[in-house]
Amino acid sequence: MDSELKKILKGCLKKKLKYQEMLYKHFYSYGMSICLRYTYSKEEALEVLNDGYLKVFEGLKTFNLQKEFKPWFRQIIIYTAIDYYRKNKKVKIWYEDDDNITPEPDAIDNLNVEDILKLLNELPEIYRMTFNLHEIEGYKHEEIAKMLNIAISSSRVNLTRAKKLLRAAFVTHFEFEYYEAI
Repeated sequence: MDSELKKILKGCLKKKLKYQEMLYKHFYSYGMSICLRYTYSKEEALEVLNDGYLKVFEGLKTFNLQKEFKPWFRQIIIYTAIDYYRKNKKVKIWYEDDDNITPEPDAIDNLNVEDILKLLNELPEIYRMTFNLHEIEGYKHEEIAKMLNIAISSSRVNLTRAKKLLRAAFVTHFEFEYYEAI
């Protein structure tokens, strides 16, 4: 950990607002990028991020300053997003019957971050959470099951369905743009 970050963290431990603001600004983009993957809007993402920062500031007293801060911060933000999901859980299950949907291979190269977030936002919450935790964050199905309070088999099914729905959404939203670009 660099000395500047250590200084900021020590200031936060003393509950000095100046240092809390510095930490907030320093990791805002990183934290927001995580939150946007777990929520449907920037407003929800900001709510999760702010809740996460409250947990970070409170939890700093247990943080070991000899360790890397960013992974610890990331984990708190992810768990805050999961807590937000649980608190606002809405049952949405979406089934797609078409198993033969496949996107054009070159179209994937034209995706940007906004396109990917748009696709993720079309997934039902439980599928999006499972997809993010497994494919992006690298958690195993056993860990996801514990975090989301679901069966391991449900985690696997949710991931499979999420991938299937992402393929379908990709074709629906980007196939026309892809053909138009040719």
